[in-house]
Order: sequence, then C-alpha cells, then structure tokens
Amino acid sequence: MPRTVAELRGEAVRVLTAAHIPTPEADAELLIGHVLGLSRGQIQAKVATGAGVDAEQRLQVVELVERRAAREPLQHITGRAPFRMLELAVGPGVFVPRPETETVAQIAIDALRAVPTPEPVGIDLGTGSGAIAIALATEVPHARVIAVENSPQAFTWTTQNVRESGADNLRLVFADLAVAVPELDGLVDVVVSNPPYIPAAAVPRDPEVRLYDPPAALYGGEDGLDVVRALSQRALALLRPGGTLVLEHGELQGAEIRELLTADGWRAAATSSDLLGRDRATTALR
Repeated sequence: MPRTVAELRGEAVRVLTAAHIPTPEADAELLIGHVLGLSRGQIQAKVATGAGVDAEQRLQVVELVERRAAREPLQHITGRAPFRMLELAVGPGVFVPRPETETVAQIAIDALRAVPTPEPVGIDLGTGSGAIAIALATEVPHARVIAVENSPQAFTWTTQNVRESGADNLRLVFADLAVAVPELDGLVDVVVSNPPYIPAAAVPRDPEVRLYDPPAALYGGEDGLDVVRALSQRALALLRPGGTLVLEHGELQGAEIRELLTADGWRAAATSSDLLGRDRATTALR
C-alpha cells in the first residue's frame, strides 16, 4: 500500500491509464486533492517533497480511483464541476457542464453587456446545472437573468447552484422551454441555450456521457434538431427586435442550424468556433 502522496499518485495514474482514462495524471491529482482537501498545485508540492498520507486517506483515494476507472465521471465522484469562474454542484440527473460551453457563455455575456439599457434581460432556456445562467448573472451583475429548466432531477442541482452563487439578479423557473415565461414576450435582450442536439442514433462513444448524462439533455430527435426548432420559435416570441439568440450545437450542425433559423425569419445567422477550432455556437438576430 502506498505510504506517500507520490506513491499514491503513481499507483492512481497506473490504474487510470490501464482503464483508458483520457487524463490520468490530472484525474489522479484531483481525486487525491478531493480526499486531502487540497488543490492540484498543493498535491504536486506534496509529491515533490515526499509527504506522507495516512491509511484512512489512502483507502479513500483507492476507492475513488476504482470508481473513476469504472468510468464514473470525475465530477460525479467529487460532486463539483468547474465552469468559468464558478464551481458547480453536479451529480446524477444533471448534465455535467463542458469546457466548450464556456465559449458559448462568453458570446451570450458579450451580447448582454452590449445592450445599452440599465437592466438588460437574458434567459437561459434548458439551464441544466445553471452554468450559463449563473455565469451571465455573476459576470453581468446589472442584468436580470432567468434560468428555465423542466427536469425535476436537474432542477434540484440548479436550485443548489443558484443558491450557492448568491446572485440575487437571477430567477429560476421550472417550465418547459417551449412555453416558458410568456409574460416576458418581446422584452428579452438575449436568449441562450445549450439544448440536446445529438441525433437519436448517434450514441456517444464515451461511457461517462453515454451512461451518466441524462438522455433528455443529450438527444434531440432523429436529426438532433427537434429542440432547436422549438427554441427558435420560443426565442422569436421572447426577444425584442434586435435581440440576440445564442445556441450551442455539434461541430457538424452549424450550416443546418443557420438554414433553419433563416427560414424561421432570423437575421444575420452566423456560426462561431470553440477554442479547439470546432463549430460550437450559432448566433442570430431577431
């Protein structure tokens, strides 16, 4: 049994590598840090100095590493997921926010900041963990933000994250995104969404996604665009003239979504790439 943090890290990396975890070193350090209550940098410092670790903590780390090796998402094991400047509570029943969605949030944040009114209004339709909505509310504090979610399981996590954020300019609404907040029709400046957009037959390769993310957050019908069609119609009603729609989507869906939005009457549909150069978000003007 490993007696130092360095030995424990080495064994964890070995187990995770054998299980084909894509980032074994990072995951090992994050799991050890979760048990020891330390950051990755602090774990690396303990590795370098030969620091010891007690038997109970060693056993806890071994258990968590075994769970990760079985492809349980790291974020489910730690119960937390980083997103921009936030750390969100996540677990079974809610979609784990991805780094590429941070780019989508930035587009919506920029659009909200550009609105020349004292209290611009932004809506995140299908908010899931609340990642995008909370980013909008905390990074554009003069805005009024509404987060809409209709999954009871996800809503529990959203509620916790909104509470932890302390954002008093954010309102959480339990509703179907296709009919949500009709009282705001024609009054909204920015509508943003990361909807389910995977075609029904395109089952994700990664077990972490396929087995743990809720299907309702992944699959968007036969071509993946059923929810996008509903979003287009709802956002047309919600947005004021000149308002901005921001949609996340798969890397091969940009052209089809631009065509769909243009046919619905949207203007200036354009697709942006994420940090890896893959098409990730399409924007359009009301």
